Amino acid sequence: MLDTPTTRKPYVTGMDSRRSAGMLALGAHTILTMVFLYAPIVVLVAFSFTRDSFGVRWTGFTLDWYRRLLADQRLLGAALNTLYVALTSTIVSTIIGTMTALAMERYHFRGRTGFDALLYLPIVIPEIVMALALLAFFAFSFGILELLSGLRLQMGLGTVTIAHIAFTISFVVVVVRASLKGFDMRLEEAAQDLGANEWQTFRHITLPLILPGIIGGALLAFTLSLDDFIITFFTTGPGTSLLPVEVYGQVKRAITPKINAISTLMLLVSITLVFLSQFIQRRR
Repeated sequence: MLDTPTTRKPYVTGMDSRRSAGMLALGAHTILTMVFLYAPIVVLVAFSFTRDSFGVRWTGFTLDWYRRLLADQRLLGAALNTLYVALTSTIVSTIIGTMTALAMERYHFRGRTGFDALLYLPIVIPEIVMALALLAFFAFSFGILELLSGLRLQMGLGTVTIAHIAFTISFVVVVVRASLKGFDMRLEEAAQDLGANEWQTFRHITLPLILPGIIGGALLAFTLSLDDFIITFFTTGPGTSLLPVEVYGQVKRAITPKINAISTLMLLVSITLVFLSQFIQRRR
């Protein structure tokens, strides 16, 4: 008499139970991570509407802090200066960073390895070192310029913008180079075979394909410039106020929900830019 084959049902059931437990643990880990990352932001936004003058207790809903924010010319001026520096440095660093990434990926030249290593310095060195180096550079350059021409310059929005361009270019280069890794050169060759010149090939073939990387690098540069404190603090001058430095100064004196209100507005600007970039990429 033949033996009946043994059933594997208990083994399968055990595998299913372990898989379900793993999925449950992964879901719990994801939820806890999201709470850890975004709960402080939710609290910040919520307490920008509280009636409590210190912004640490919920005592009722009000828009009074936003009205006071609109009347605070110093804080609004600092926010406008920050947006100006962030937009200017983002545009310049995106253009230079994209051109640098194209050159590094497509051309071989003497000193390429050393230049490639130098590109990563602003990313890997401590920010305080970068800030001190920029401060020393501006002090030395202004001293030489005053000695040669008698022109005396001071640090202000211009020096902050140059400093932000200097440390955000590397981030743009890294992101754009990543988008160029899988680029098919045959598409450009086909366009040139059909009569397109180099500019037409770049505009209609290369740029649309690497545009997500360019937008990603630009958003990263804008975010880094928007919330940078250390480099801004070291390269700004008297009479020039930017939002991170101004918020730090006001928090040292007294904490009010006006700080939460301006932070909420800046957060809204950042989220709007992210959704706008996603919309542009999907349309394209």
